[in-house]
Amino acid sequence: MNAPLIVKAHEGEPVSPELAPLLLAVYDELAKRSTDLRPLKSAIEHLLTFLSSAQGRTNANCWATDLFFAISEGWGDVDWEHVPEALSDILGDMGSALHDTVQTPEMAENFECTPEQLLTRLHAFEISKGAV
Repeated sequence: MNAPLIVKAHEGEPVSPELAPLLLAVYDELAKRSTDLRPLKSAIEHLLTFLSSAQGRTNANCWATDLFFAISEGWGDVDWEHVPEALSDILGDMGSALHDTVQTPEMAENFECTPEQLLTRLHAFEISKGAV
């Protein structure tokens, strides 16, 4: 099996070394296909918190995250079709306009795809008792 694609740089800007473990944590939770969504939500929260931080909110990090979720290269049969729609939408949007966050923030904001907007949406997502 191929490893998921995590780019190392974008337009000459290196991706932070802290990003890869955060992306892989989300991937690993998705691969488990668990009915307990708390670890997945937590992994996504850690990733988005990093991308919202002064250190993590870089063009390269946002591009790398966007590509990770948009292309899903090396993911094999791992997907997020098994998660509730609200959470699936957040994952899908992480591979949508997140890459615009730094260079064209109004575009990312328009699609509710900035790390901060995605984090707000994630915090609003409640795990139902039947999904634990």
